[in-house]
Amino acid sequence: MNAVIASRHTDSRSRPRRLFSLALSALIVSCCSASAFATDTPYLYKVTLVQAAPGKFTDLVELYKARASALQAAGDEAPLWMRHSQGDHWDLMILYPMASYAQYYQPERISKRLKAEQPTSEAMKENIAWQEDLFVYGPPLENLRKAFGDGGFFHVEMFVALPGQFQQLYREREMENAYARALKQPENFIFVRNQGAQWDIFTIGVYRDLKHYAASADVPAQDQQAAAKAAGFDSPSQIGPYLRRFIREHHDTLAVAVK
Repeated sequence: MNAVIASRHTDSRSRPRRLFSLALSALIVSCCSASAFATDTPYLYKVTLVQAAPGKFTDLVELYKARASALQAAGDEAPLWMRHSQGDHWDLMILYPMASYAQYYQPERISKRLKAEQPTSEAMKENIAWQEDLFVYGPPLENLRKAFGDGGFFHVEMFVALPGQFQQLYREREMENAYARALKQPENFIFVRNQGAQWDIFTIGVYRDLKHYAASADVPAQDQQAAAKAAGFDSPSQIGPYLRRFIREHHDTLAVAVK
């Protein structure tokens, strides 16, 4: 009897240690998985999607312009942003360059950032109807900033992968880039979720204008077929159906530069 009681006490004491060990193992696996993609896309961004309160869009844009200037003066990188044209329900997408958590959340930088944000904080609360934040690994900042500087029209696609299909979805995004590259069209910048909102992957295609975006329709059919085959698709018409094998949710948005 005493042995049984002792055994129960031992199990009771060891259970928290086992749970901690299991939790630690899960965290390590999760971090290793994220690190695998972070190795390919090492730069960290905070992405904010916002919808303006009714009648407050212009006011909100001006507030974000003021905040961007204040953040840059405080030592942060200037954000990159766009405004919705058609598609999803958000009005603005703002990408805040972070580089890494360690750099972005240094105590001194946090203090300066909070001071820079303070003058616009209350007004923003009154002018925002909906907001969503996402932390992602993406392309090097200099590449993204150059593309945004040269372009003024954007195609944004946001995805939630089906269970177990994340890697296949990521690979499909790379295949579409191979297809675009073969046709000498702009490739998509790929962003991979680290934490925050539900989106596992989103991509941004940057174009000069709407005409540039629509130029793919002028590519001869035989060239499209050859490019699709080389990228791993059966045909151009099968790119969409192939993508849908891997996604639970997909939002598609056209956007323009903020003037």
